[in-house]
Amino acid sequence: MADSPYIFEIDENNYEQVVLQGSHQVPVLVDFWASWCQPCKILMPLLAKLVDEYQGRFILAKINTEEQQAIAAQFGIRSIPTVKLFRDGQPVDEFAGALPEPEVRAFLDRHLPRASDRILVQAGERLQAGDTEGALGLLSQARVEDPHNPRLLTAIAQIQATEGDFEAADQTLSELPADEQDKPEVRRLRAQLFFREIAASADTPEAATRHVADAPDDTESRYRLAAQQVLANDTANAMENLLLIVQKDRKFGDDAGRIALLKLFDVLGEDPAVNRYRARMFNLLH
Repeated sequence: MADSPYIFEIDENNYEQVVLQGSHQVPVLVDFWASWCQPCKILMPLLAKLVDEYQGRFILAKINTEEQQAIAAQFGIRSIPTVKLFRDGQPVDEFAGALPEPEVRAFLDRHLPRASDRILVQAGERLQAGDTEGALGLLSQARVEDPHNPRLLTAIAQIQATEGDFEAADQTLSELPADEQDKPEVRRLRAQLFFREIAASADTPEAATRHVADAPDDTESRYRLAAQQVLANDTANAMENLLLIVQKDRKFGDDAGRIALLKLFDVLGEDPAVNRYRARMFNLLH
């Protein structure tokens, strides 16, 4: 284990170089351990085996928490083993305890670069050039070669949604593993599908806007207009329209206004407007 070129003992002298700077080049798996910790002794040989098997796709950095208390304190390590994955100088995921090998492999595979990721880039270039069929062909080929890369399914679903095949996109997303379903990018795409389907049967945005102005109590039209506004990135007006539905017509579509607002929050992610409108929705509901 000590002879592996992919394993490093970390102290204050090499922490920044190996972990922070190094993770800009390749993911770094940081194992916080101690000599008295029995689960650590179970996990450590497994991590050493995997880092050699993956042949440089990630680096293993071992931090003895007894000897490097300042580093451990920096990350609030309270139990060991704790394992953190660093990319681009920041911890992006972690697990605690001596997980079985399949779970550790699944953890790594969520984050490590894969050969099929290069095809994802190529497919994106085809898509930008307007060659949708070529992009889908590349992604389908990559799925055959690497069927367990969830990023391929997400990319295929995005293209299907853009082409208007919402049913196919939804089916593709349903094939993702359970632990991928709640990822922000997947929730965002599902929300976009939700609004695309609503807007598909609506009038043009201009006609819908005029109709809602002339018939402000037409909740159905306001709902479809909000969907069109989401797709046009006019999210402020979309949220105002959905809030108005929540305020005036909670029975519409079994609380469709509130459900659509929650979907829109998924689309916006970390946008500061989400907290403001979430608070306004809460006040209306209570």
